[in-house]
Amino acid sequence: MMSPTSTLVRTRARPPAAPAGRRRGGGLHSPRILWLTVPSLLWFAVFAVGPLAAMFVIATLRWKGLLYEPTYAGTENIGKVFADPAFYAAVRNSAVQVAVVIPLMIPLAFMLGYHLNTKPRGYRVLSVLYFSPGLISISVTGMVFYGVLSPDGGVNGLLRGVGLDTWATAWLADPDTALASLIVIDLWRGIGWTAVLFAARLASLPADVLEAARIDGAGRFRTMWQIAFPMVKDYVRTLTMLQYLWTLFTSAALILLLTKGGPGTSSTTLSYLVYAKAFAQRDLGYSQVVGVVLLLLGIAGMALIHVLLRSPRENPR
Repeated sequence: MMSPTSTLVRTRARPPAAPAGRRRGGGLHSPRILWLTVPSLLWFAVFAVGPLAAMFVIATLRWKGLLYEPTYAGTENIGKVFADPAFYAAVRNSAVQVAVVIPLMIPLAFMLGYHLNTKPRGYRVLSVLYFSPGLISISVTGMVFYGVLSPDGGVNGLLRGVGLDTWATAWLADPDTALASLIVIDLWRGIGWTAVLFAARLASLPADVLEAARIDGAGRFRTMWQIAFPMVKDYVRTLTMLQYLWTLFTSAALILLLTKGGPGTSSTTLSYLVYAKAFAQRDLGYSQVVGVVLLLLGIAGMALIHVLLRSPRENPR
């Protein structure tokens, strides 16, 4: 007769039974399970990898459009792009746009989001008002600001009304203000939308941590930047990357509606240059070389943001 002690020892020494699926050779890594990923992999290959590969191929072609026969041009398009002053103007304008929009948008949106998270009076109405610019279509946005920034529009009318007639100008037709006007519109569209996303993330923070900081004498500004910000730094990094890509890749639509890259090339960005060369000037090879440059800048920018906004636990020792 076995004692209870020996039974317990044998029970503890016995290895745990494998799950039923793994005993049968199924498991999470079973070939049968992996076959279920084939449709999604095919979708990704056709609609993600395929267009990227096509962009590199078209960059080597001399091609005016779908109705024309393409011919191989080799590196001719690369030489055309890097010898074109319009390309360097577009690089400069895109750099200015990103360098102004991102450092202003992210901190301002975070502060607005933190304010919303404190649930001030009417915070639900404020959330809707902050989020609404991001819901307005780009065509409506262009129409509204075309009226606001026109020579007889709202901004100049306000300046004349307060006696600042010398400040009035054709904001979208002046080389000194066209790009700045587009940057202001980008900020108007993006800050509130990003603030609501920050508020949603901040709402998940443990309230006792923030309350302990207040009890210890930390003011609102210190609590916001030294307590809350480090706790959501990963989310800040993600939103910064998204806004960077949004600003870099999607400025063409607003430029097309308001300035068409002008006056001259004063408001031409890289994304608008891709459109202009492909559809207006029918030079697909040139446009796709610029597209490759945009892709490389997007990857480099995301890598830089990842390094700059790395959370403390990710820092190598």
